[in-house]
Amino acid sequence: MNRAQTVQRARIGRALRRYLINGLLIWVPVLVTVLVIRFILQLMDQTLVVLPKSLRPESLLGLHIPGLGAVLGVLIVLLTGVLVTNFIGRALVGIGEELLERIPFVRALYGGVKSFSETVLSNSGNSFKKVLLVEYPRAGAWSIGFQTTDHLPEINAKLGTPQVCVFIPTTPNPTSGFIIFVPPSQCIELDMHVESAMKMIVTLGVVGPSDQAIAAAAAAHAAGAAAATQLSASPK
Repeated sequence: MNRAQTVQRARIGRALRRYLINGLLIWVPVLVTVLVIRFILQLMDQTLVVLPKSLRPESLLGLHIPGLGAVLGVLIVLLTGVLVTNFIGRALVGIGEELLERIPFVRALYGGVKSFSETVLSNSGNSFKKVLLVEYPRAGAWSIGFQTTDHLPEINAKLGTPQVCVFIPTTPNPTSGFIIFVPPSQCIELDMHVESAMKMIVTLGVVGPSDQAIAAAAAAHAAGAAAATQLSASPK
């Protein structure tokens, strides 16, 4: 085999490898997304068991339609939201929570999940609104975290200085992590959105926020700060 043939084969090998990688970059995210959506739909289809057998799609239509469970789940959530906005619904929820408070293990589990849900899903407050850089787990090593609260009266009194609670998620599973308490002066607030920071954590840092996203977030922060300053300066 002469040198020209060796070079040609090397070029063909590099081209095939490049084509294979480009194909994987297209298909891997698509397949993973399809599998995740399929799993969620299958999980949501389990909500159909709350219906009597005579009212299930298999009985009415004679076939299984994927996704109807998700529709039913959304309708149940919406109906629950409508019910708890009136006096009777709130009273029923209060009675149910009082019963759960009497069960030791369930009380702790339900209370923790409820507090977390109210913190994350509520639009009020500053929880999970700020992306921070903190020196963790040692000095000189920086980690991305999310400010969860700065209302820590007992901890502030014990430590003698104001603290903020920062949640540092693990990668690639951001549903677990650690909480640390640090002074605000030791935190660096980033301009990136929470969604961009979460994407960076899930992808092991491979996918970072774009310059346009950072600029947009910085502009939004500046506009919010200006609005807050104007509101505080306005006469009461």
